[in-house]
Amino acid sequence: MTELLHRVDAQVMHLTLNRPESLNAITPDQRELLIRLLGDASADPEVRAVVLTGAGRGFCAGADLRGASGSGERVAGDVARMLRLGAQRLTAAVLDCEKPVIAAVNGTAAGLGAHLALACDLVLAAESARFIEVFARRALVPDGGGAYLLPRLIGPQRAKELMFFGDALSATDAERLGLVNRVVPDEELAKTAHEWAARLASGPTRALALTKQLVNASLDTDRATAFAAEAAAQEINMTTTDAQEGVRSFVERRSAEFKGR
Repeated sequence: MTELLHRVDAQVMHLTLNRPESLNAITPDQRELLIRLLGDASADPEVRAVVLTGAGRGFCAGADLRGASGSGERVAGDVARMLRLGAQRLTAAVLDCEKPVIAAVNGTAAGLGAHLALACDLVLAAESARFIEVFARRALVPDGGGAYLLPRLIGPQRAKELMFFGDALSATDAERLGLVNRVVPDEELAKTAHEWAARLASGPTRALALTKQLVNASLDTDRATAFAAEAAAQEINMTTTDAQEGVRSFVERRSAEFKGR
């Protein structure tokens, strides 16, 4: 069985975690393929949006921990290296993807699975979806950038509440807190994700990439640096075919037709 399904249709790359028997817990091989495909999406002009979802009744139960403790002796630096080269690279691959990434959360998103969803640019959740910061239940520290992502989305107090208690958060509550863009009935999740991806795929791809970079960096920088980055992004963007088409269509009072270039 292929553990990660992927296809490109109408300039949208569809990525489906395909280990439903384990609620799509991510294996190292699966993680590496996902990182590579997100990099491919950035480089391929024929891909203009990405949809990430899970097969079966879960989005992703986190990292597959079977055998993670190992039988050999662990030395100082092993765990940090494992996280740096593993879960953190996966989260970074989503954040750094140059195309908009939509998470279609179709059930449980726990641990690294929750952080994988929250790293996406837009998050759609089925009514049955749940988000669980499961680490404290196992006496673990959050990984995959969770302590970086959550406070930026909902503030430090709310982030600590979720991480300290490890309670399951319903899709409705996740939307109320600002973790989710939209909650839809389970049977409408795929359709809504397709509609959103189609809109993004018909948009000004390079302008969206630059916008994503500006927004992602905005909370980590001072105003002067943010303004300088904005000016540089504007300078770069105005050399694109889509920006020229956007201005031309405005002058000519017609709808723009963007090519993603």
